[in-house]
Amino acid sequence: MFFASDNGGPAHPQILQAVMQANDGYRSGYGADAEMDRVRDQIRDLFEAPQAAVYLVPTGTVANVLSLATLCQPWQSIFCSPVAHIEEDECNAPEFYTGGAKLALVGEGDKMTPEALRNAILEKGGSVHNAQRGPVSITQVTELGRIYSLNEIEALCSVAKEFDLPVHLDGARFANALVQLNCSPAEMTWKAGVDAVSFGGTKNGCMGVEAVIFFDPKHAWEFELRRKRAGHLFSKHRFLSAQMLGYLQDGLWLQTARQANENSARLATGLRALAGVEFIAEPQANMIFAKMPRALHQRVFDAGAYYYILSGALEGDDPDEPLLGRFVCDWSIGTDGVDQFLAAAKG
Repeated sequence: MFFASDNGGPAHPQILQAVMQANDGYRSGYGADAEMDRVRDQIRDLFEAPQAAVYLVPTGTVANVLSLATLCQPWQSIFCSPVAHIEEDECNAPEFYTGGAKLALVGEGDKMTPEALRNAILEKGGSVHNAQRGPVSITQVTELGRIYSLNEIEALCSVAKEFDLPVHLDGARFANALVQLNCSPAEMTWKAGVDAVSFGGTKNGCMGVEAVIFFDPKHAWEFELRRKRAGHLFSKHRFLSAQMLGYLQDGLWLQTARQANENSARLATGLRALAGVEFIAEPQANMIFAKMPRALHQRVFDAGAYYYILSGALEGDDPDEPLLGRFVCDWSIGTDGVDQFLAAAKG
């Protein structure tokens, strides 16, 4: 009953097998391995982008911040939501890797609107004394577990293009959004106006690998230099490549995302039927944010559940006090784990 994070689950056996296969013999290092050639071709095919520049890095943070640093000047602002991962969870890495660019927070929730984005952009620039306008960064799935529709992405990209600004997509849970929207990778990215993507693997069954994709290859050399300078060019790169090959093989990345989403939906249905449970955002992928009475939290913790309480404390006198919990399903949780949790919640 582990619902703390999709980072906490095991790597998929198919990915481990791909790593073992890559361990045989010798390969050129630093991304010159034959496996990386196959990764590049497969991702270009998936995204219908034959000229795209494709790179691998070990973490989502570095995928985001090196992408943004490549798209951004130090005197610019990066537009994002107030709860964006780059704002709340990356320890000022965007500011560090961009050499001083600041984050401009748009709106009040997890999803930016075109109107709020336009207003935020208009507030920047126009004087040498101000931070200038820079990239827009969208998180898909959002940090509250919601999904931007294709129309919403296109509308935000349209606003960015009015001001000639590039758009970055933080796709740590890219696959979870894609299977829910039932669209193609191209439709959710460059066809909607996105310029660069952090294509997540770690949260969806990999050991630790993310792809960075630039649809305009003019950014390739600068990204390569920034990756090397940041210390994120692996010498034994084949083990990153092998993970991504295992992830993409036979559509595994879509299969694991569907499993996570389906089990999250099963959990949401069960929680919805319990007295005192309130969702703060409608669950759409594999994350649920729900307020539940303290006594209910206590029951499931006593039964062995593990997840994060984000507001309030489990210790307290009022059993009915609502505490906010975050529940995340990874690919491996299974229906048994969900049903065991719901049985414990019912008491």
